[in-house]
Amino acid sequence: MENNGDFVQLLDPDVSTNILSCVDDPADIVRVSCVSRSWHQFVVENGFSKRLCLKLFPEVSSAANVIEVDDMIEPVKVSSNNSKVLENSDKNHRVYTILARGLSPTLKNDCISEAIYATSTDNDPEENISNTLEPRDRIEQRGSYWSSEGESDDRVPERLTYRLSSKLCVITEINIQPFQAYFQYGFPIYSAKAVRFRMGHCKSPLETRTNTDEDHVDGYYVWTYVSPEFQMIQENCLQKFKLPKPVLCVGGFLQVELLGRVQKQEMDGLFYICVSHVQVVGRPLLPTFDAEVLNHSGKCVVKYCPEGESTSSTRPCEGDSGESSRLNTLTARLMRRAGDLEQVILNTLLGNAVVDTNIDTDTDIDSDEEMVV
Repeated sequence: MENNGDFVQLLDPDVSTNILSCVDDPADIVRVSCVSRSWHQFVVENGFSKRLCLKLFPEVSSAANVIEVDDMIEPVKVSSNNSKVLENSDKNHRVYTILARGLSPTLKNDCISEAIYATSTDNDPEENISNTLEPRDRIEQRGSYWSSEGESDDRVPERLTYRLSSKLCVITEINIQPFQAYFQYGFPIYSAKAVRFRMGHCKSPLETRTNTDEDHVDGYYVWTYVSPEFQMIQENCLQKFKLPKPVLCVGGFLQVELLGRVQKQEMDGLFYICVSHVQVVGRPLLPTFDAEVLNHSGKCVVKYCPEGESTSSTRPCEGDSGESSRLNTLTARLMRRAGDLEQVILNTLLGNAVVDTNIDTDTDIDSDEEMVV
């Protein structure tokens, strides 16, 4: 591109920055970065994709260290003569762009896909962990809850393990409702004394099935985040535990640690913990995106999956509307009708192609690469 009419080349950098700061769509950020090498470099060096991502999702700011220092989100390496600083800036540009495009635009109040395992269950399947996915504590006059086995020691903990609706998810809070035994004298509430949360990924994609050996099951997972302890109250209500900072969960597994017991059952004199509902609030990946964990490091490949081709175990989160579904359908139709230039832009946005700042803008962009998270 000739400098004539190129405001990035002609205007003061602060003026150009103010102009591009008005861009409020991640797709437009990518389009801007594809105009020329100089525009790409200007967008990357000034971190416009990060600014937009944090503007759309302020909670992602708490994951900046994970993204920029720990390299848990890292695009594939490409041959480049750029400096290390510019390579890191380009990596962060593509990472923040795909987060801005791929994360749910609204907070979902049920980011759990599946209940996997409980360290103990008193009466299975009547008091199975799967009951905690149901918001109601009664279904057709029968209680819906999970119950631990009884213990004489009130310090014995319990652990509930869940699969999230997305393998890449920003979690802001976790809510738990203890169960009140309406069928027992005095209507006792079997809450825990405290609760703690762990998030992470499984060591191997094949090691995600439930198992009766507690130690063996816990050994399947690598917990990359452990929350502080939160005190529970002995009340029959949905108790909200907001995390100190939003957590970027890479891998899609959550473990709820229930610490200490407060209620004895009059029948046998043993301590129990009972939970009627567990709810996770956050931003999962949109249904048109999928993530696949690569290895024990926790890094994973984020892929774009056209409508009907997603291989993830995700399901629509509670609160999703028909408007979102219609929007996804419309987006898919528009993409199918897009021309070659739009396909290049889309590939760049999704990390399936990399803009190499050492090539001319009219050079074909390789479309065989993926974004590694």
